[in-house]
Amino acid sequence: MTLREIINQDIKDAMKAKETKKRDALRLLTSAFKQIEVDERRVLSDDDIIKIIQTQVKRRNDAASQFKDASRDDLVKIELDEIAIYTPYLPAQLDDEELASSIAKIISILGASTMKDMGKVMGKASKELAGKADGKRISECVKDLLK
Repeated sequence: MTLREIINQDIKDAMKAKETKKRDALRLLTSAFKQIEVDERRVLSDDDIIKIIQTQVKRRNDAASQFKDASRDDLVKIELDEIAIYTPYLPAQLDDEELASSIAKIISILGASTMKDMGKVMGKASKELAGKADGKRISECVKDLLK
């Protein structure tokens, strides 16, 4: 069963259970999928769907932080609720130790030693750790290890 089929089934289940927040959040996701399929005239793979979900989660995090700065706790809760709905569809994230060991391997493979090599390390790390770690976390870890 593809990720898209799972999401569609979850929409149906949410409709039956009258979970309007979950239904609406998942419908937003499927509309984002359809928009890209129409614009680019291609069928999305599971990897494409994961990237779209990650983008949506990042947007919700950004919005939540802006709402928090504006003291709009009611809107922060809405954004965090949607993130909680999207998160189960994403692959498990690496913890800090696993991320550091993965990046340390990449650094040793590339022979990187200074901050000048950060671009090479980031390119390879971003490809290898796609979906497993956020780009911001990868960047911070690379900076720490290349000091």
